Formats: sequence, structure tokens, C-alpha cells
Amino acid sequence: MEQSFRLFTIFLIVGLTNLGLACANIGGFGEQPLSKIAIEKATLNLHDSASVRVCPPVIGLQGEDTQWVTVALEYPNPAADDWVGVFSPAKFNSATCPPVDDPEEQKPYICSAPIKYKYAKDSNPDYTKTGKASLKFLLINQRADFSFALFSGGLSNPKLVAVSNFISFANPKAPVYPRLAQGKSWNEMTVTWTSGYDINEAIPFVEWGIKGELRMRAPAGTLTFDRSSMCGSPARTVGWRDPGFIHTSFLKNLWPNVVYIYRMGHRLVDGSFIWSKFYSFRSSPYPGQDSLQRVIIFGDMGKGERDGSNEYSNYQPGALNTTDQIIRDLNNIDIVFHIGDLSYANGYISQWDQFTSQVEPIASTVPYMVGSGNHERDWPDSGSFYDQNDSGGECGVLAETMFYVPAENRAKFWYSTDYGMFRFCVADTEHDWREGSEQYKFIENCLASVDRQKQPWLIFLAHRVLGYSSNWWYGQEGSFEEPMGRESLQKLWQKYKVDIAFYGHVHNYERSCPIYQNQCVTSEKWHFSGTFKGTIHVVVGGAGSHLSDFSQVKPNWSIYRDYDYGFVKLTAFNHTSLLFEYKKSSDSSVHDSFTVSRDYTDVLACVHDSCEPTTAAS
Repeated sequence: MEQSFRLFTIFLIVGLTNLGLACANIGGFGEQPLSKIAIEKATLNLHDSASVRVCPPVIGLQGEDTQWVTVALEYPNPAADDWVGVFSPAKFNSATCPPVDDPEEQKPYICSAPIKYKYAKDSNPDYTKTGKASLKFLLINQRADFSFALFSGGLSNPKLVAVSNFISFANPKAPVYPRLAQGKSWNEMTVTWTSGYDINEAIPFVEWGIKGELRMRAPAGTLTFDRSSMCGSPARTVGWRDPGFIHTSFLKNLWPNVVYIYRMGHRLVDGSFIWSKFYSFRSSPYPGQDSLQRVIIFGDMGKGERDGSNEYSNYQPGALNTTDQIIRDLNNIDIVFHIGDLSYANGYISQWDQFTSQVEPIASTVPYMVGSGNHERDWPDSGSFYDQNDSGGECGVLAETMFYVPAENRAKFWYSTDYGMFRFCVADTEHDWREGSEQYKFIENCLASVDRQKQPWLIFLAHRVLGYSSNWWYGQEGSFEEPMGRESLQKLWQKYKVDIAFYGHVHNYERSCPIYQNQCVTSEKWHFSGTFKGTIHVVVGGAGSHLSDFSQVKPNWSIYRDYDYGFVKLTAFNHTSLLFEYKKSSDSSVHDSFTVSRDYTDVLACVHDSCEPTTAAS
């Protein structure tokens, strides 16, 4: 057995480079797809007549960070459950396998999950008859080379039949997937990106400036983490993959409403430079500026694979539609909020690269502000409010490192940010929000400190539904909310006159009436004007992940419900007029909308439980 394994290792090291490829002739619902693969149970069953050939051998020759490849298979004993896994790094390393307690138990050959997979019969219906197939995979630059392995035995009992030649991007370490975010002041933009360059190899920075003028350089900080930072499996075991290096640069003292261009750079020790392509963004308006301002809000999107990989569990079927609709409308969008459940990697670290690649056209152009959800943070005995396994052992580390947010402590993922006439207060429902908690104090300060004459539109955002939802499981609990959700916060929303509160977590769309203490405070449904009466609560968690059923009982506060994929767009025309639109991810058509018309005196006016103390003294 040991001799066979040594031969197998040598086989992989050479990468099948002597195959003489002729590339030109190659014509459970809601479950993380990679978790279906029992990769640690894989056994060696190499077949002399089986082959896997991939071309081209080098990709990204023109600087691309995404490219299609063709995989040709031949296997004389085909079966319907044969599958092809994409592995990166290309060489399987058994050194990462955990020790085996039983001396008679075979040590695993492979202890890292593939980054994606397809069944061999995909697009090849005659595979089980001919034993031949041609598959298309879309690869992204993930800092390492790739190999493709053919397995028989299905996902639960994989037997390694053949391994391909190794292929690689021309520069696997290149800077990729920029993510913009608002800084801690209105005139600061942050650029976060991923590369394979440690600070000992190269100095990271951003070259930037007003379009058409001289550019300057801003230094970047560098973060990474290792396997020991993960809280449990699969993030610490089969799901682990080196995350590379995450760099963040702070572009300060921006002029308002100006188009800037930028690119990420690395200065190597020999003095040469590695560059990304050029990108651009428009800087934020001055707080209170009266101009057209447009905001996208959604939760629970996840990622999809444009080559069809991994999609057999129907895990996030709406993700690509939502992404593409936002990209199509990008010229009419100023800032995006993704309020939790970002990638649904669930401990399979490679999927974060896939997600940042998917949202790159958006996140490289407008601020992509994120919130923390259960699939980013929750893990037992890790400090999360919920003692669940939803993060797959990531316990917040990936989200806190891969994305910048203007929080005082990114391990406590709550923050405020201003955009023109908007104030956004972003809560972290995976930490305690109840009265007396540290986060409760933050929420009240965020709501209380806004100048409503300059920023009339006050928005609250959180992942779990701290307000109102008629989702079926909330209906089962009887309160139509996250347990303990609104009891502490509703008096703050009312006191500080929060216009709209947004939530994810529930994978559908629902809008409430303006409501306080379970009662609609107006009979109006579509056009709200005059004095503030109550906060409108919106569930917008249907951006991509499998949909959630509604309760059969529709509460009278529920104005509109939709069991479909979608997102919300807010348009502030000025200080007195706001348009709300719920759009379908399938075609961006508007299926629910309302308007708010309100003067500053209407915001100041006294309503129930929002009145400031008065005195009779003259």
C-alpha cells in the first residue's frame, strides 16, 4: 500500500507532462454542494486506460483573471455517477491529512475538497455508453495551479481513476477582485483585494487619482490567517485552503462626486511592478448634499457557478440572476448593502475567491457594504450569540478579513456609514443586541446622532429579522420575528423615527405597513406623506439562496409578500422625496413600490413614544 502511494505521489508531481496533449483537437436541497463529497474516504483506483486531458496548459496570458478550459475524459468503465473534481493546488498533499488513530485504518490519500466539480455525463449524455466526454470549466485566478481528477463511485465513495496534467494562470499571484467600501469618514474610500504576494515578496499599494489628472500612490496593509484561526470543521479540515493575502488601502480626502480611477500594484524586491487592470469609482457626496442618490439592498445571495459546477443541490439558484441584474443597472447605482450570508462557503475557503470574483464588477465600481450573518459567524463556544454550526468553522474570520467595514472592531460587525442624504445603521445579529448590551448602545447612538435636517433618510439594517416577518418558522414560534428581536429595539426605531428597517435571513420578500407594537399606524400602503408615524419593515433575503416558505396565516400588517428572488432599490430624489422599489432578479421588473414625501418639520413633529420632553417654563 505504501509503495502504491509513493508511486501515486510521483505520478502527481510530474503532472502527467509527458502525455503529449493535443489541445487543439479537443472538441439535498439547501446543503453546501462541496459537503456532499466524502473526499477523505477517497481510495486509489488508477486505471491504465483512463485519461483526463486539459487545455490550454497556461491561462490568463492576456492578464485575464477568469478563463474557460476544456477537459477531455476517457474511461473504459463509465458509470452515471462518475465525476470530475477541480483541485487547487494541483498536487494532492497527504501531509495535511489528520493522524489515523487505528493502525489498521488506511490513511486518507486526499484531505482537501475540490474547489468545484461536475458529473462526467454533464453535457455528455452518451458518456455511460462511450466512456468519452468533454467538459467546460470556468476557472478564476486563485493563487495556485489546477488539476482535474476523475472519480468513480459517486460522491460518497470516491475512487480516483485518473488525474490530468497541471495547468496554471500566467501569474497566479496577481492582484485580483477589488472590493470598495466606505471608510470611517464620508470622504474616504477603501480598496481591498487579494493576491499571492506576502509583504516579504512585494509592497502592496493603490495608484489612484482623478480621471484625467496625475495619479498618486497610497500604501496598503496586509492581512492573512492560517488553519489554526478556524474554529472547526470543515474550515479547519477538508475545507481549508490557503486564503492568500488580503490587502486594504485607504484613499483619503476625496473630492465629493468625482470620478477616480485606480489600480492595485505590488512593487517586487527587484524594483519591478505587478499591476492589476484599471478600475474607477465615483466618490461619495458630501453628507446632506441634495442630489440623486441610489442604493441597492439585499441579503443571502451566495454564489453561483457560470459553468454549472456544484449546482446539483440547488443551493443558491438565484445568485447569478441577482448579480447580473445589478451589473446591468450599475450606471444607476451609487452604493450596495449585502446584509449577511455573503458567500455561503460554510467552511470551504475556496468559495470566498469564487464569491469575490462573482461580485467584482459591482464591488470594484461602487462601495459594497456587507453585514454579518449566521453563515459568516456562528460556531459553538466562539462568542457568537447563537450556538450553531452555520459558519462551517469560519467563526467570522473570513468575512472580517475579506471585506472592510468601518467598524471600530471588525470582530464586532456593527457600524454606521453616511451617504449623502442617508444615514445607515448596520447591526450585527450574531452578537447580542438587547438593551444593556454594547451593541444596543451603538445602535442608539447611531440613530440619535444623525442630523435629520441634512440626512432625512434614516435606515436600519440587520441580518436576522429583528422586526417583522411572516415566514413559516417565525409563524410556528408565534411572534413573527427573531426571538427577542424587536422587544428592545422597537422603542428606538420609534423614538428616532427610523424610516425603513431591512433584514435578510428569511429567503423571500415581505413589506410591512408603518408599524409600532404590532399595530399598523396608518391605513396608507403606497404613498406615505406628512408626519412620521412608524417604521416600515422589509425582509429582502431572497437574493439567491433557496427560498423560504411563508406562514399560511398572513398577518394584517403584511402589505406585500413574494416567494421569489429579488432585491430593493432606494432612490432619494432630494431631502423630501424617496422612492422604494422591489425588483425581481429574473428581469429587474418592479413588483412592489411606495413613495415617502416628508418635510423636515414632519420629522420634527411629535408622535407616540417619540416626543422629546417639554417644559412649561417661559
